[in-house]
Amino acid sequence: MGLVIKAALGALVVVLIGLLSKTKNYYIAGLIPLFPTFALIAHYIVASERGIDAMRTTIVFSMWSIIPYFIYLATLWYFSGVMRLPVALGGAVVCWGAKRVAADFLLD
Repeated sequence: MGLVIKAALGALVVVLIGLLSKTKNYYIAGLIPLFPTFALIAHYIVASERGIDAMRTTIVFSMWSIIPYFIYLATLWYFSGVMRLPVALGGAVVCWGAKRVAADFLLD
């Protein structure tokens, strides 16, 4: 049953993004993924299964994700001005991945 609830939350987020993207305040759709819906689920599961210390470690690791996400947004902003959208999205994901790998390497 827990898996069904998680899937429903994910679907709700996707629908909300779709609805907001059609309004005059379409830019708010970009803020929806920043709401910690999935982080709440992840932190609850980690704390329930592994304890508070493991959750706290997960939180610190997650804090480092802010840097690659900013890199993704900055490169997507730039690439979308000079490339077609699919190429810009792909390039931004590659930049995010490269920074994410570098961050993971530095944390080990």
